[in-house]
Amino acid sequence: MGVGNELKCDDGVGPYIIRRLKGEIIENENLLFIDGQTVPENFTGKIRKEKPTHLIIVDACLMDSNPGDIKIVDKDDFVNIGISTHSMSLSFFVKYLEKDTDFKIIFVGIEPKSMDYKDRPTEEIAMAANEFVKILKGIIA
Repeated sequence: MGVGNELKCDDGVGPYIIRRLKGEIIENENLLFIDGQTVPENFTGKIRKEKPTHLIIVDACLMDSNPGDIKIVDKDDFVNIGISTHSMSLSFFVKYLEKDTDFKIIFVGIEPKSMDYKDRPTEEIAMAANEFVKILKGIIA
């Protein structure tokens, strides 16, 4: 699941990654790509219906690191990172999904360079996102 606002430059890195994956890997009964934009909570029913073994959430987040740094973020650290363009906090979203489910949720944060209004990620973030896509393809393809 990619999360973020595509009109705010690097905040759109999650949806950017999902578009890339959809263009390069065919979805099947074991693989689903969700572009959650700024409303990932709209997909809780679909996620629960699919009963996944894993859910990987990718989003731009302020982790006080270098632009393009990619980090798996522990759900308990959500309060220490900046994720602010979504209508529901991702912490609450993850807690809701974990209720009465047993799948593993992995949150991947990518440090943004710019959150200005622009309809595509900066070059550094696009390069990091493309590298992440390669890594995912190597794991799931």
